[in-house]
Amino acid sequence: MNEAKDLSGATIAFDLDGCLVDTAPDLIGTLNLILAEHGHPGLPLAAARTLVGHGARAMLGGGFAAVGETLPPEDIDRLFERFIGLYIDRIAKASRPYPGVIDVLDQFADAGATLVVCTNKRTDLSLNLMDALHLTHRFAAVVGPDEAGAAKPDPRHLLAAITAGGGLADYAVMVGDAATDVGAAKAAGLPVVVVSYGYSDVPPAELGADALIDHFAELPPVARRLLAGLRPAIRPILLDQADA
Repeated sequence: MNEAKDLSGATIAFDLDGCLVDTAPDLIGTLNLILAEHGHPGLPLAAARTLVGHGARAMLGGGFAAVGETLPPEDIDRLFERFIGLYIDRIAKASRPYPGVIDVLDQFADAGATLVVCTNKRTDLSLNLMDALHLTHRFAAVVGPDEAGAAKPDPRHLLAAITAGGGLADYAVMVGDAATDVGAAKAAGLPVVVVSYGYSDVPPAELGADALIDHFAELPPVARRLLAGLRPAIRPILLDQADA
């Protein structure tokens, strides 16, 4: 048996913001530009991080609420377009992969796993960010809700990402940082790992994941353990094929 390819046939799906990449500096930086245009002070990065995980519209509403202004829905829609335009111009100005991400992705690739991104970020924005950070080539598919026709926690989003990467849903695991990731995985019947360093406004330990990690470097043995409980009848076949 070829141990180097022990994850052949497995798919590992990752959330993007708050899991693979710390995007908060550029997202909050964009929010602060818009706040400044409306005469408001910017929000400190540490205080605004939990605004990041719910999308740009929610971030705009929460950001203005934090400075004492309530935005009606029509204003949020208008400012959303302004937000996207500003964000594209600085999408990777300060955003960076979390420590350990590149090394772990290489380990998974060397072990034969298929890697996909399942993100509630729009697909074009996700690809712009990942291209700028030289991450795109590491993944078989990058699927936002616009491509899937559904958004996490809807399991159709996660299942679409796995399918787009050429994988099978009965031999896959989800890795994310938020309730949407856990909800999608549970609804799809998949195990899920949560990272503790992301943007969840719920304590990560309370999200109900199958495993919780504090550093990305902890992921390989955890993912292997969860995957080992899936499709036990065909895993030896997959491993034998890797020896051929």
